[in-house]
This record gives sequence, structure tokens and C-alpha cells, in this order.
Amino acid sequence: MTNKHKTKVAILGSGPAGLSAAIYAARANLKPILIHGSQPGGQLTITTDVENYPGFADVIQGPWLMEQMTKQAEHVGTTIIQDHIKEVNFDKKPFKLLGESGDEYEADSIIIATGAQAKWLGLPSEKKFQGYGVSGCATCDAFFFKNQEVLVIGGGNTAVEEALYLTNHVKKVYLVHRREELRAEKILQERLFKNEKIEMIWNSELKEVLGSENPNSVTGAILKSTKDGSEKEMKVTGIFIAIGHKPNTALFKNTAIKLDEEGYIITAADSTKTGIAGVFAAGDVQDKIYRQAVTAAGTGCMAALEAEKFLSH
Repeated sequence: MTNKHKTKVAILGSGPAGLSAAIYAARANLKPILIHGSQPGGQLTITTDVENYPGFADVIQGPWLMEQMTKQAEHVGTTIIQDHIKEVNFDKKPFKLLGESGDEYEADSIIIATGAQAKWLGLPSEKKFQGYGVSGCATCDAFFFKNQEVLVIGGGNTAVEEALYLTNHVKKVYLVHRREELRAEKILQERLFKNEKIEMIWNSELKEVLGSENPNSVTGAILKSTKDGSEKEMKVTGIFIAIGHKPNTALFKNTAIKLDEEGYIITAADSTKTGIAGVFAAGDVQDKIYRQAVTAAGTGCMAALEAEKFLSH
């Protein structure tokens, strides 16, 4: 049976940005509807130890944090629906959304908080040890590898920036690139090559992550030469996959929402406003610089406040 839902604010996404937007919108008595897909909670649901979210003296678990934010959003009046939006119509108001369930949604304003996801190599061993030594975010996890040796995989700006950041914590960084020349900006390359803690491993790619069980932890890696196919084993305790991120914006490519060359939603300076009045974007779907839970939550708050102001007018 098809259901029709009407709301002043529809929020797409249930990570820190979407849930923060929901909390603020609900407290403003806007009775928001938050719609999430099959993986509620965003990237934090696959993050084990979280030590940098303000307000918690002890290490907390990512899934637990998202569970608490979800309960808070519901407690203050958010309606949360599991559905996958497959069509959007921003051409007239109220805006219309169509879910894979067949349900239809009408909203006077929309907050897009669909997030982004780290690009992975697709190795079974990489997936097995995600959160247990394999990471897609140095800023999030470098602290856990103090005075240890780690690998960074990649050759663009992301990889170089991750490698440089890691040197503030780790003993040694090996930057593994499948070619013999980096794609990163020259100024970043200069900083990289001057850093004594970083060693380049050219013409190589990650073939397998090695680790132990009980508890799960990375113990090394097998690298394969892209020139002659030879393999070598390295002992490291951390592997950072830094081949970029992909924003979840495929749904908006053929709409009036403006995307940059990497697919991130373009918002006005110091704002979450998109190019469509009444449509806002928050979190990693429009932030390719910081990509932190706390900054996502902050822009979620901004989006709700801006939506409230838009609706009041």
C-alpha cells in the first residue's frame, strides 16, 4: 500500500548531520520526517572506537553514538522512516520525493545529508580489518597508532595529506603508490619528500591485509609490484586507504542542485543553502575538507536553523 507523507522539513540521511538537523528542526516544532536507507547512522556505524567527539571522557563506540542521537531525535518529535529515495522533484513546491517502497513524500523544505563514503580497494581482507587497523581517515584514527609503523595507500592529495598528518603520531609512514609519480599538488609533494618519517614505495599496490584474530588486529601487508608482479611482505600495524571519497549525490545529478567536479553539493559561503531556495545540504555530502562527525553535526544544526528561517518567511 502506497503511503503519502507531508512535512515542513524532509531530511535525507541519518548520520550526524541528518540527526542533528532533525533534533533542531523538531525542537523548532517543524515536525520533521527523516528518511534513511538500509544503513542508518552513516559512516559512524562502521567506526569502532570514537575518541574525538566532544562530551565523552572515555572512548565510545560509533554505532552507540548514532543510536543515542537517533533516540534523541525521536524523543523531541522526529518521525524516522526507513526508505530509499529514488526520485526527487525540485521543480515546484511543495517538493516531491518518491521512495523505493512506493511511498510519496511532500516537503516544504529539504535538508540533504546523504553523506559520503571512503573509496575502498575491495579486498576481502581489507573489509575484514576495517576498524581494526584498516582505516579511511587519518584524522580520526592516527592517535591509535602512536609510535607504530603504518602504510598509506594512494598517490593524490588525500594520500599525501594523510601521510603528512600521520607523522605527528606514528614512528614511520610508508606511502604506497602504484605508479612512479604522485598526482598530488607539487607543494604537498615537496613537504612529503622533505619529511624524514615518510618513505615512498613506488610501483606497488596492496594485495592483502595480514592480521590476527581474537582480537582482530592488523599485523602486516602483502604488496605486489605493478611492474613485474613480485610480492613482498611488510610488518605494519595500520593501513590507511587514501584513494579518495565519493559523495552520495547520484540522486541529484539531473536536478538543479549544483555539484562540483567531484560530485559534492555546492553551498553558499558560510551557509548550507544550495542553488534551490528551500533545499539545504549538510555534512560530508558538501564538505570534502574536514569530514568529521562533529563538523557534520554542526552543519546539520545550521541547515535546520536556515530551514526554519526559510519557512517562517
